[in-house]
Amino acid sequence: MSILSGYRILSVEQYGAAPFGTQLLASLGAEIIKIEQPDMGGDVSRYVGPHFRDDLPETAQSLFFQSLNAGKKSITLNLNHDDGQRIFHRLVATADAVMHNLRGDVPAKLGLTYERLKHVNPAIVCGHISAYGRDNERTSWPGYDYLMQAEAGYFSVTGEPDSLPARMGLSVVDYMTGLMMSLGLVSGMLEASRSGQGCDVDTSLFDVALFNLNYVAAWYLNAGEQTERQPRSGHPVLTPCQLYRTQDGWIYLMCNKEKFWRNLCRKIDREAWITDPRFLTFAERAPNRQLLSGMLDEALSTRTTEQWIAIFGGSVPAAPVWSVGQALDAPFARSGGRIACVDLPGGGALRTVGSPLRTSRPAVPVRGAPALGEHTGDILAALGIDGDEQGRLRTLGVL
Repeated sequence: MSILSGYRILSVEQYGAAPFGTQLLASLGAEIIKIEQPDMGGDVSRYVGPHFRDDLPETAQSLFFQSLNAGKKSITLNLNHDDGQRIFHRLVATADAVMHNLRGDVPAKLGLTYERLKHVNPAIVCGHISAYGRDNERTSWPGYDYLMQAEAGYFSVTGEPDSLPARMGLSVVDYMTGLMMSLGLVSGMLEASRSGQGCDVDTSLFDVALFNLNYVAAWYLNAGEQTERQPRSGHPVLTPCQLYRTQDGWIYLMCNKEKFWRNLCRKIDREAWITDPRFLTFAERAPNRQLLSGMLDEALSTRTTEQWIAIFGGSVPAAPVWSVGQALDAPFARSGGRIACVDLPGGGALRTVGSPLRTSRPAVPVRGAPALGEHTGDILAALGIDGDEQGRLRTLGVL
């Protein structure tokens, strides 16, 4: 058994943040049931392009959707309907947690809070992801990843110094918020298993974006230091830690310990630099960053990036600068289960990035994302709701 086998989590989720977090929990064996609104076509990301696979079920053809919902189950359920609420409560009685990533004022309206559900299941844990939180002047504001990056200062520390403000190339705030919630939710479930009492667990895109500022925030809050963008994606303090030119492109070096600086000097046949007073420690190298960049460019331009990676391997932290395609096609990325393959009923296969979590328990088999409402019949039947009643509920728009 995997480490979360037997745990059931109901998720009223859409787009990125919550689905990213629940997909991680699914990869550890938790049963994730997506609760989707039938009259709105379910999770909006089911229809996000531009890439679709016509050998998948019609409502699961979006590769965007597949990337965030592997291994889950889907039921359609209208939570705005009284019968929908009654069914939801029957599901809550069988579950360990409920989570969502709705606008901050919506969960109270839909009855997704611990206060509203504790009479059904005193041990239920209710996880809330919102844009700005559920209890402030922005509670009713919609919000998305890139907005958080803009307001939390990410645009000011990303890119080259003279370029326009720039976001990160990935939805890192969504992903980190989903990950943060998965930690909070499992922590709440652990406490509930000991005490029998559930709780609410809250996080927001904005709070996570702010929290991620970490040492940059500490520098500003305590020393008034306004971190700025550095040339060649360099570290604001440490050097060498940036892009350098090679014979055929670029290499990124991170000599973030003094021993790595000494190793680098030896590997590029520049041992004299180790005792050069301009480069003795981080403190001396920092004001000489531009000078050292030119010297390293010259030294590293004698070989290709691939050759330097082979020379540095294991002794100098270094990486090639690749496109997404190069990264995913690399032998190391293709090894160790990092790229997973889902066999499709028609004989095809869907490739996806595998879970980064490894345990000593058996791995959970990778399954594709579900079609809209794919598991509604089976899950409701397990609650004792037979086919005739399900038909009536469909007619009413509950399912």
